[in-house]
Amino acid sequence: MTADVRRLEAVRAAMAEAEVDALVLRPSPDFRFLGGRDCAGLGAGFLVVTRDLIAETGDPAGLVPEEARRVGVDPEMRVRELFGLTIEAELVPASAVLAPLRLRKEPYEIAAVERAALCAEGVLRRARELAWFGATERAMAAALRVLALESGCEEVLSLRVAAGEHTAGPGHLPGRRVINPGDALLVSLCGRWDGYCAEVARVFAVAEPPEDFEAMYSVVLAAHRAALSAARPPAPASDVARAVGDVIDGSGYGRFAAGHAGRGVGLGPDEAPRLGEDTPLAPGMTFCLEPAIYVPDLFGARVADVVACTEAGPQVLSAGPPALYVLDR
Repeated sequence: MTADVRRLEAVRAAMAEAEVDALVLRPSPDFRFLGGRDCAGLGAGFLVVTRDLIAETGDPAGLVPEEARRVGVDPEMRVRELFGLTIEAELVPASAVLAPLRLRKEPYEIAAVERAALCAEGVLRRARELAWFGATERAMAAALRVLALESGCEEVLSLRVAAGEHTAGPGHLPGRRVINPGDALLVSLCGRWDGYCAEVARVFAVAEPPEDFEAMYSVVLAAHRAALSAARPPAPASDVARAVGDVIDGSGYGRFAAGHAGRGVGLGPDEAPRLGEDTPLAPGMTFCLEPAIYVPDLFGARVADVVACTEAGPQVLSAGPPALYVLDR
């Protein structure tokens, strides 16, 4: 297999600093970061990195040096895989070595994240052309999945269609509820394109918005704008979450705000930087900004966009949330 020489040198330097003698990775974002060939995460065995070699194998224990004292294992390692390692060494999370190196993306990676974000955005833009009246959430989710695959999506990681009162449930899964005129509608897609992940979420109204919904949605849009203003290196990521919270609290919807404002995206759909933590923002970081308000048993609104940190400030890689779009069919 091949791996970026500079990246591999940086990984080995980080391993030495952390006193980690070997890394054992399963198909995962860390696996792909080091050139693992299986982007879909299926059946490619393990990737082993030591101070002398990097290789894919079905028997990682055979490549870990006998004298190894500390071995970093993939955070996505399954229990049976851990028990099957039979390595006489202390096992520690490989993320302690790799997460800081994955935090800032190379220019080609940012371009890949942008392509993924625009693909997700394109799917939700095409969603406006579908016939929503009288369809179920589940049927529309199936239609969106087809559009995602047609866009080149390698893997749909999550897909949400929520109508009416279901928009108030952050974890709602598409069900048999029929979509009717007067419903609020929340649609989101998180997927992987060419190895990189992106999520976009948009809010619609069916025929006409429910009473007070448009006013609440305007608060979410204002929180999104405030977050972008705060997302300027070297501000801490927590400033972005604080900006979202200040807007929503000031609107009177504070107790209905989502518990987090966003998280990093890249090779994985949920990585650093996590908005709310004090990690200083820096050029090359990419994250999903996702302010939301959920009013129980009534309605909710969430927008999600992929943002890159640059020297000049934040750059929205997806199209950015529009004014409330009213579906006419």
